[in-house]
Amino acid sequence: MRNAELRRQTGETDIYCWMDLDDPDGTCSVATGVGFFDHMLQLLAFHSGFGLIVKADGDLDVDDHHTIEDIGIVLGQLFREVLGDRRGIARYGSFQLPMDETLANVTLDISGRPYLVYNCSLSRDSIGTFSCEMLEEFLRAFAFNAGITLHVNVCYGTNDHHKIEAVFKALGRALKAAVKIEGNAVPSSKGVLE
Repeated sequence: MRNAELRRQTGETDIYCWMDLDDPDGTCSVATGVGFFDHMLQLLAFHSGFGLIVKADGDLDVDDHHTIEDIGIVLGQLFREVLGDRRGIARYGSFQLPMDETLANVTLDISGRPYLVYNCSLSRDSIGTFSCEMLEEFLRAFAFNAGITLHVNVCYGTNDHHKIEAVFKALGRALKAAVKIEGNAVPSSKGVLE
């Protein structure tokens, strides 16, 4: 059973998340208080095939930073917990996704070595109440807490909504490929992924 739940409470946010990498029902419920971000997490769940529940109560009267970053932290920690010793997984995932005029590529390694390469130029300050600068912050928080080497490259595009949406969809598809069970061994010549 590759599922778990986690709650994290700070002076800025109260976040509950549940994740199931093999949910046959496609369970998805997201309520962060940031509408565009809710939509992106729903797309991530759909394209990864993961069951996902996210409930967040954050200091949105300040701005969206703490809520979005802390959700990245919790989802990353939860992903790491659900994978355990990573036995049998494919480990690597990559997906190139077109969305209208935009092309995005997300490539990742569930390596235990957190890293983020981020190449995405955005011109808008926000989409709805989602600050566009928070895309990079969310990805960093997720990658570093999950122990993933994550490369995100938006090759071209003009519409920031399309760019961000393409990144979340491609991330979902790359994660789906990387967590696929291919055998029983830890996919490392060292015998461990930490």
